[in-house]
Amino acid sequence: MFSKTCKYAIRASIFIAAQSMQNKRATIKDIAEKIDSPKSFTAKILQTLAKNDLVHSVQGIGGGFEIPKEIMNQIKLSQIVTAIDGDSIFTCCGLGLGKCSEIHHCSVHEKFKEIRHEITSMLVNTNLEELALGIKSGDSFLK
Repeated sequence: MFSKTCKYAIRASIFIAAQSMQNKRATIKDIAEKIDSPKSFTAKILQTLAKNDLVHSVQGIGGGFEIPKEIMNQIKLSQIVTAIDGDSIFTCCGLGLGKCSEIHHCSVHEKFKEIRHEITSMLVNTNLEELALGIKSGDSFLK
C-alpha cells in the first residue's frame, strides 16, 4: 500500500514527534537506528520531509530534527504520505489499471472504493501527536 520510503517517513516522523515532546532533537543517526533504516536513506527522507515543512531541521551543535509541539496535532499522516508517495493512494485503481474511473471502471472498483475511503479517512484524521503519545507511553513501537 505504502512505498518503503513512505513507511520509513511515517516512522521517522513519529519518532521525531516523540522526541520533540521531551524537548529533544533527533539526529539522523538516532532516527535511522530507532526506525531500522539505513542512515543515508533516512537522510534523504528527512530532506523531503523538511522541504515539505513536516519536520524542522536545526543545524550546528545540539542540532537535529524536531517538530514544534504546537503544530504536532496539525500534521496529518495524509501530509506525510502525499509528500513522499504523492496522492495515488487516494485515487488509484485497486488493480493498478491506469484508466479506471467512475464511468469506465475495473471489476473491483466499487469494493475498492470503500477501502480507499476508509484508508483516506484514517490518514486525514490521524495526527502525529496522537501517534507520538503512543511511543512516549510505551504502548506503541517503531521497529
